[in-house]
Amino acid sequence: MNEHITVAISAVFLIAIACQWLAWRLKLPAIIFLLLAGVAAGPLNGWLRPDALLGELLFPFVSLSVAIILFEGSLTLKFHEITGLQHVVQNMLTIGMLVTWGVTAAATRLVMDFSWEVAFLFGAVMVVTGPTVIVPMLRTVRPKASVAGILRWEGILIDPIGATVAVLVYEFIISGGGRPGLGNWFTGFGEIVLIGALLGAGAGYLFGIILRRHWIPTYLHNVATLALVFAVFVLSNHLHEESGLLTVTVMGIWLANMKWVDVEEILHFKESLSVILISILFILLAARMTFAEFADLGPGELVVFGIIQLLARPLNVMVSTVGSKITWPERLLLAWIAPRGIVAAAVSALFAMKLDSLGYADARLLVPMTFMVIIGTVLLQSATARPIADWLNVAEPEPRGFLIIGANPVARAVAGKLVEAGFRARLVSTNWANIIETKMQGLPTYYGNPISEHAERNLDLVGIGRLLAMTPSEDQNALTALHYRMEFGPDAIYSLQTKTTKAAGEKMKAAVKRRGRTLFGSKVTFGMLASILAKGGEIKITKLTEKFGFDEFKKAHAAKTIPMFAIDPRDRIHVFTAEGSPEPEAGWTLISLVENREA
Repeated sequence: MNEHITVAISAVFLIAIACQWLAWRLKLPAIIFLLLAGVAAGPLNGWLRPDALLGELLFPFVSLSVAIILFEGSLTLKFHEITGLQHVVQNMLTIGMLVTWGVTAAATRLVMDFSWEVAFLFGAVMVVTGPTVIVPMLRTVRPKASVAGILRWEGILIDPIGATVAVLVYEFIISGGGRPGLGNWFTGFGEIVLIGALLGAGAGYLFGIILRRHWIPTYLHNVATLALVFAVFVLSNHLHEESGLLTVTVMGIWLANMKWVDVEEILHFKESLSVILISILFILLAARMTFAEFADLGPGELVVFGIIQLLARPLNVMVSTVGSKITWPERLLLAWIAPRGIVAAAVSALFAMKLDSLGYADARLLVPMTFMVIIGTVLLQSATARPIADWLNVAEPEPRGFLIIGANPVARAVAGKLVEAGFRARLVSTNWANIIETKMQGLPTYYGNPISEHAERNLDLVGIGRLLAMTPSEDQNALTALHYRMEFGPDAIYSLQTKTTKAAGEKMKAAVKRRGRTLFGSKVTFGMLASILAKGGEIKITKLTEKFGFDEFKKAHAAKTIPMFAIDPRDRIHVFTAEGSPEPEAGWTLISLVENREA
């Protein structure tokens, strides 16, 4: 028996990682493969039975896992990002969310004949989308920047907000259990909100002080945070049943917005932990379902799904975009794309188990209903969003922008000219001073490690199809180029040398092979470009004509110019590399670095 449990747990971990890898490889939402794996292991052959496998530990495991997931999500919720967002996103997170909630709850009540309590809980769960499903879909659909930005930020922010709303609805339901009178109902609800707010804010503030004053070593930050999340969650539930989820969410929001507290390393750890917990939860929850439960839903579930897709979401978008500059085709695409994710599945399963034990008979249908909406939105929208975007003429053409690794003066100068020529560029760096300088130039940035899990979820690659690795570190250039070969393809990876190939020696040849094409020529290095720019050199845009073609350009400038890019009459950009360079003709545009002759 013990051996079977060990094998089953090990297999679930392996299956979870395999599903995540397959999703990354195919650029599809991971929940598709996790769902298929869970159904195959559970309802189809009965090999995985979570209730028998974990027994009484199943409910505590789900509770603690959801607490960690909500805490990790709340760590990304920064108030300054909310105030800086477009007015449309703010409306979608407030008024639009209420519209989706209300329409879904009413449809569930009227069509499925659920109690109002369970209907409102289901409506709250259905407001969340999440970056785990939005980001892969955006990379496939490639909508215009305005649409992509709105959907991406909505997905990031609606997870903790929507989950918190679901927690509050659940707490509101159970706060009246066994207590006569509406007054006691509101009293219990108020106690939960008060405990969640005070204990969460207090724990977040105290832990923030500990981090700020370095009272614990850096290598203990992650495990100390995990221990604190568990302790605060249990203490809050002890003070008032089921207030723990709200408490850890408030604690995460407080830490994320506390000044002079660096939570980046903690966030990276929690992201990795959340990935494996979400994967395992989804497999276990899918394996718990039976085909009989789906049959019990009847055709009413399809009606509810249709109302969510064709009424609730469009109303959300139409109300949120009133008075904005968003065009009608863009609004229609926004109204179509809103896939539900793993957080919705985890939260619905947690509350379904609890409400079922409290005597709410229709609560057992929460999980299959949620899974049906997840399956329907992900499959339907993944298959149709790109054709609809093309039909509405709001899809980007083939991605021709550049992801530039580094925000140093060389990278900034190159990016500035690319943007001036009409091409998209986004600079990525871990150097905050360089990021500030880049922002002052009005160039798009991402502050962080380009190969981190955070970058996988938050780095906006819409409209970007090539990589320029332009840091002074040979190792970082090679590592980043290797990481993005799968994303962009090997022919779209370019790296700037820090030393010439001959000077690099035998030990560096492996890195040279994997860093992609060599930017601007075999003799061009980062130090050379930095020196030319420091001495007053300038990157210029030159239009070639019949009288002044590429040969005349080279004769006029001789060795004092380094050709970088050439743009043909069809507005396609070509990169000069050591492996091969374009032959610009009349009508082409040349981007090149010209030395300061006086210097």
